[in-house]
Parts: sequence; structure tokens; C-alpha cells
Amino acid sequence: MLKVGLIGFGFMGRMHFDNYVRLASEGEPVELVAICDLRIEELKNGKAAGNMATEQEVYDLTPYRLYDNIDAMLEQEELDIIDITLPTPLHAELTCSLLEKGYHVLCEKPVARHSTEGWKMAQTAKETGKTLMIGQCLRFWPAYTYLKSVVEDGRYGAVNAGYFFRGSGLPQEWFLDGEKSGGCILDMHIHDADIIHWVFGKPDHVSTLARNVIPGSGYDTVSTNYVYPDGKVLNAQADWTLGGDYGFSMTYRVNLEQGNLVFENGELKVNPNDAPGFVAELSPESGYYHQLKYFIQSVQAGTPVSVCTPESATGTLELIEAEMRSADERGALVSL
Repeated sequence: MLKVGLIGFGFMGRMHFDNYVRLASEGEPVELVAICDLRIEELKNGKAAGNMATEQEVYDLTPYRLYDNIDAMLEQEELDIIDITLPTPLHAELTCSLLEKGYHVLCEKPVARHSTEGWKMAQTAKETGKTLMIGQCLRFWPAYTYLKSVVEDGRYGAVNAGYFFRGSGLPQEWFLDGEKSGGCILDMHIHDADIIHWVFGKPDHVSTLARNVIPGSGYDTVSTNYVYPDGKVLNAQADWTLGGDYGFSMTYRVNLEQGNLVFENGELKVNPNDAPGFVAELSPESGYYHQLKYFIQSVQAGTPVSVCTPESATGTLELIEAEMRSADERGALVSL
């Protein structure tokens, strides 16, 4: 039985909590035993806002051992896995320390605040022999894994063009400190940049237009063109300043030689050029569920993870850093 300690109990920590509880109930060899957060006394009785709904608003944490100090949790618990859902600047140092102490680590995206830190995390995992996976959850999201399968098996030919979008209202607290979060471009847009990297490989160049709307928050709205040798036209946009009743959206449209895929409002429509269109049958489970299940099973079996490796996630961070440089130069082409 793999025993898990969860560090961070904001929105993403609760999302992971929900799925650990469910996976354990389904017979996966995992048990969440401890939760640590500097504000645990406040958070255990409060709500956490996010762009998707968690299973509960207020959580009953009486079955779990609670800590407000990481060292105390590590000293008093016998854990196999540490799950980190803390602010981005805290990822690198803590992950490396935990790996060196002998824990397997699941670390939320982005891998780190800077790619140099991401490469250090990857090297530490290699040296310690412990499993480190980064929570780039779209690599497990059914609509996006379907896209990857279509591109890889070539059932509709080569890709001609694609467009990806992600948007919401403003996040809260530390997310609006650009020095910590990296702004929308690093915290939100990185999801689609990661899918582009994962599905199509790294581009030769990027050209990015971006704007700061909220003072001090970094780039809040972004549009990037990705340049590939075969000439396909790929663009990804993100905006977390969509106010009013907008809510949250994640969409894509990919046009291939023999058809197109359109994902919007939670539905993936496949439109072959020579046959009637249809709605793809997808798993109803979220990427968070599939991600944690994959990680648990990999650790239990002692097999390396091949999805969301720290090396690949750091490659995506390098892509974002190139986009930031391009945005700083008002859309100049930046090579990778």
C-alpha cells in the first residue's frame, strides 16, 4: 500500500484529494494519510476557489493527520509518495529535497519557475532513482489524448492547422504576483503550450504577442504562433481577464488533410471530409483522475513514467520562456 502525504490544500490540493479518495475506494493500492499546509487550520474549514468544481465545498479532514510544518510531517509519518500542490516558486527546492530523502514525488505544473530549476529537478530524480512526475494534466485529459492518437496514427492525414484557447476570470492571491506565478502565460497558457509540445514536438520558432492588464501580474493575455518546418499553422491563446459571467473554457480546433477535430463545451466533434461527423466517445473522467491513477500504478509497479517526465515538462517551460522573450520584443521570432 502506497502512503501519500499531500502538501498544499488549496484548490489543486483538494482536486488531488478527491481523486486519491476515489482511487482508494476503487481498489488502487494508495492511501492518503497526511495533509500539510501552513494555513491548514484556516483551510480545513473554508472553501478554495478554482476554475473547476471540486467534489465538496468544505472538507471533513478528521480521518487524516494534519500538519502545518513539512518537516514535522516527514518526521512523524512513514510515507512513500509526496504530492506537491504549492505555489510555483516552491516546487524546485522542495522536490529535490524530497527526492534526496527517498520519496517519490508528484509535483504540480509548471515544473518550476525557471527551466534551470526544472533541469535540476530532473537530474535529482535520475540520481536518486526515485519517480518524479509533473502534473501537466492535459496529457491525460481524454479530449487531448484523443487528439494525440489521431495525429500519431495519421487516420486523417497530416495536420494543416490548429488553434487552442483557454480562458477565465482573474485568479486570486499569489497568482496575481507575476514574480511568483509567471502570469497567465506561465500558469494557464502553459497547458496548451504543453499540448503543442507533446503532440507536435518543439517548434523551430515562436512569435508571441502578450499584454499585462493587471499591474504586477505578468502577461495576462497571450497569443502565440508556433513555426514548424512543414509549415503547419498553429496558434494558442489564453486570457485570464475574462470578467462577468464568462466562467472557464478550454477549446481547440485542429484541421487535418482528411478531416478536423473541434473540442468545445466539453464535447469533441470529429468531422471527416468524406463521412458524417460524430461526437467522439471519451472517458468521462478528468485528466486529474487519469493522471493520479497512472502515477500510482507506475510507482507500484516500479516502472518509469513516460508521460509528464520532468525532462519533457522542463522542455515545455523552455518553450514558455521563449514565448516570454518574444512577447518582450513585441512578437519577434525567437528560436528554440
